[in-house]
Amino acid sequence: MINIEKNKKYLVTGGSGFLGEELIRRIIDVGGKVITISRDEGKLIELKQKFPSIDILTGDIADRFDVQQAIRGVDGVFHLAAFKHVGMAETQSRECTKSNVIGSLYILEESVNNNVEFVLGISTDKAAQIAGVYGATKYIMEKIFEQFERNYPEIKFRIVRYGNVLYSTGSVLCKWKDLLENGKEVIVTEPEATRYFWTIEQAVDLIEQCMTEATDSHPFVPEMKSMSVKDLLTAMANKYLPEGGELNIKEIGLQAGENMHEKILEDGKYSNEVERFTIEEIMEMI
Repeated sequence: MINIEKNKKYLVTGGSGFLGEELIRRIIDVGGKVITISRDEGKLIELKQKFPSIDILTGDIADRFDVQQAIRGVDGVFHLAAFKHVGMAETQSRECTKSNVIGSLYILEESVNNNVEFVLGISTDKAAQIAGVYGATKYIMEKIFEQFERNYPEIKFRIVRYGNVLYSTGSVLCKWKDLLENGKEVIVTEPEATRYFWTIEQAVDLIEQCMTEATDSHPFVPEMKSMSVKDLLTAMANKYLPEGGELNIKEIGLQAGENMHEKILEDGKYSNEVERFTIEEIMEMI
């Protein structure tokens, strides 16, 4: 079991992101101390204004010196930073690999060098059914965690494997919401595709559940329901399209690196084979 303890210090990589901010909030709520590293100094300043007690560091996890500065003196590491845009990963594979593989390796190596208590990393369902560069890099990250667990059993290494977090940084939902509210055409890849989605609260709950229940670095995955792209868009149109407005859709088909249906575990069910959220449930989530 892993606990967040009062007055202990934790590194949150990618803390300026959507998920990172909510995790930092929870660490502070229980009396923990936080340092976070990000390449975006503007977002770090905004984060510092929200949480004055945290330490911030402008840096890159793919730079070993920056990682050494960030990890010095911490008790545990939450590794959230990643290059996670599926489409961009297909055209910027070098940058994706630097962040998700090399950066993760530096985090793990320096965690060992600093004798931290645990390292918890965030992965993706794209690692269970690899269709592109992003999923491949996250699969490699998971395997590196397994290697470190074998070599350094005194440190707890954990992996949480997510689907999609609603309204996370770069999420298509943010674009859809703006387009719907302004009565503009909405671009959709494949309406019948299905995906796993979490709210931000559920996503952080899963991190906490992993900390208390997981016993090794095998990806920690909950049972969950899925939704189709069509149902998600219908729910968003019901909520955000102005009264009397007309829903205009442009279908462009699945893009590079995308699957029609997703898996959370390699031997698990596809997202079209599990129970679905109703449109009413989706509306409550969004």
